[in-house]
Amino acid sequence: QVQLVESGGGLVQAGGSLRLSCAASGRSFSRNGVGWFRQALGKEREFVAAIRWSGDSTAYADSVKGRFTISRDNAKNTGYLQMNSLKPEDTAVYYCAVGAYYGGRFADDYAYWGQGTQVTVST
Repeated sequence: QVQLVESGGGLVQAGGSLRLSCAASGRSFSRNGVGWFRQALGKEREFVAAIRWSGDSTAYADSVKGRFTISRDNAKNTGYLQMNSLKPEDTAVYYCAVGAYYGGRFADDYAYWGQGTQVTVST
């Protein structure tokens, strides 16, 4: 069993940056992929970014490519999402997830989810 806790969300102006963290406990997640998803009010949850267990392969949604960077520190059992050049349309609850070793783009690729952290980008 893995417990995930996200942190780092908040209110930021458009063009600003935030760094989300995803701390895992219960057991090591070093052999698992890590993903980030988001859900805006009234919309379905969508894929944002994912990273393979080894950290040598990443994937991004087109909407965040070039602005967001996913990373991980297996020694700290923590995943990260660096978000730069934020836009109002990035406003959502952001969730981290841990699951299949390859770090997939689909929610079904993940077995464990955090509770989410709110990111609000103002104009």
